Amino acid sequence: MNEQDFKIRTEIIRETFNDTRKIKCITPEEDRKLGEDIYPGGDIFTTEDGEFIDLEFQIVDFTIDELVKYVEFAEELYEKHHQHVSIYLLCPDLVNVCVREGEIKSKADFTIKLACVEQNLAQITLDIIKNKLKKEGFLDKEDLDILEMLPIVCKRDERNYFRREYLKIMNGFDY
Repeated sequence: MNEQDFKIRTEIIRETFNDTRKIKCITPEEDRKLGEDIYPGGDIFTTEDGEFIDLEFQIVDFTIDELVKYVEFAEELYEKHHQHVSIYLLCPDLVNVCVREGEIKSKADFTIKLACVEQNLAQITLDIIKNKLKKEGFLDKEDLDILEMLPIVCKRDERNYFRREYLKIMNGFDY
């Protein structure tokens, strides 16, 4: 993740989730690595106090299975480090939230917060990916998977735009 992406994501954490803790860094790979069958998390940051913040762009409906996936991830990360884990899920208004808010009993110390926004997360995501491509010259598998999903998760009248942008990137057109 480049410096601009880091700034964008930390600003989302501060403004959307009202979390004013100072973020020290992106969590190193060895600290975030969990069991093979455990969801690996999204963009994971470490605060100055050693706590963890996982920022996710939730682009599919938030179901019980999605919640269980995040709880399992939070518990595993907590068990590994014994530090509080905050999971922040940014959802476009097209995502259905199918789970009611409530307390989840666990020995782990974690919170999960959802924020449904009217902003076009597909466009924000595309801009982040284009910026990464400009600066680094390549995209990893996760970027390509996300890029491929944009025409599916955007509004119906935007599908061709996102398909076109996906195809431009996949065919090597300059950005």
